[in-house]
Formats: sequence, structure tokens, C-alpha cells
Amino acid sequence: MTSTIALVTGANKGIGQEIARQLVQAGLTVHLGSRDAGRGRRAVEEIGGDCHFVQLDVTDEKSIAAAASAIGALDILINNAGMMVDGAIGPEASVDSFRTTYETNVFGVVAVTNAFLPTLRRSSAPRIVNISSGTASLGASTDEAVRASATGAPAMHSPAAVSYRSSKAALNMITTLYAQALPEFRINALAPGLRATDLNGRARSLGEDPAEAAEGAVRLALLDDNGPTGAFFSWDGTVMPW
Repeated sequence: MTSTIALVTGANKGIGQEIARQLVQAGLTVHLGSRDAGRGRRAVEEIGGDCHFVQLDVTDEKSIAAAASAIGALDILINNAGMMVDGAIGPEASVDSFRTTYETNVFGVVAVTNAFLPTLRRSSAPRIVNISSGTASLGASTDEAVRASATGAPAMHSPAAVSYRSSKAALNMITTLYAQALPEFRINALAPGLRATDLNGRARSLGEDPAEAAEGAVRLALLDDNGPTGAFFSWDGTVMPW
């Protein structure tokens, strides 16, 4: 693996910051993307080493273009930035909650990925990791046998968080189709598990160490040329049902 330069979006806290930290510890140069400049710079100071702040709002075309212009070389893109508006079930969810959620979790990923494709194509070993969710698994949500054994199974039994979960399911399909279109890349999705982050109240109260999920993302970021592509993995390396 010869990749040495990575970009992590939404990396000023939580799983993203841990991914950036672990990549720096692995000897990579890391661009830490953050919409909030103050938080981003503080995260860079906390991580230290070869870590650099880049202003990046994944919902803003000008911000994306500026970041793509500023980063001249890139081997690894980790699309970590994501958000959850609410936990509403389908009949109660507003269309606006879908629009807001998809703007970051789907359209933002596509916009950032496409903006950095020219730079990634110049890498000898381009890698893309999309941070998804186990709750986005259609198999685990619809098949009782799969659902009972899936990571995060209790969340699968509820129809809640329809905008968030459907956005991550869309991200999974994007992962698959980009991998098919770019066979020279290794492109995969990761289900990080429930982590102690600011995603929602359940995550804050019941979530586990974000660093454990970050290990799974780093593993996919550092795949060798024979590694899998177009796949969906849990944080522990097991294959997730689509």
C-alpha cells in the first residue's frame, strides 16, 4: 500500500476525529475536513503530527471546490460527515427532514467524491470509505433471521429514523455503483455500530468507543490492491447484509 495522503470529512469530533487520529498514527498525512473552522483547528491541535485543517462543508459547492483546489494530492477519501435530523417513523416524518438529511448523507457524499475524483485518479492506490449504518441494511430490516443476528439488531425492529436510515441505504447503493464504475479503486461502506457521538440521544447515552469504529474505517482505507471493493462491512470486519 503506497497511499500516504487522506481526507476525512466531518472530522472535528466523534468517529471522524478518531479516524484522522489513527491515520496520522499510521504515518499518513491527513487533511481533517470540518465545516466549523474553530472546532476543526482544535481537533488538529489535539491530534498533532501530520494533520492539517481544511474548511469543508459538504453541502456547499463553493466550500467543496475550494477544498479540492487546496488539496493537490490524495490517495484516500473517507466520507464520514453525516447527520440525523430526527427519529421519526415514515408516516410522521416531514419531507423537509428527508431533504435536510439527504443533503448531507447522500448529495454531500456524491459532491465531495466527484470533486476529488480527478485527484484520486492520480493515486496509484485510490481508496474511498463511506461511513454508513447497520440500520440501513435492507436484509437486517426485513429478514427475521438476518435481523436477529445482525449487529445493532434491536434498532432493526423499529420503523424509526426513516430519513436517516433510508439515506444510508442510498449511500450503500452509491458505494456499490461507484465501485463498479471505478474498478481501479477500492470503494467500500462501513457500519460503525452504535457509538458515543452527537448523532442522537441514544448514541450519546448507549454508544461505545468511537475509536473502535474508526479502526474498521482505517482497515478499509489501507486495503491492499487485492482487497474487496463494492462491499458493506461491520466495524469488526464481518460482512453486513445489504
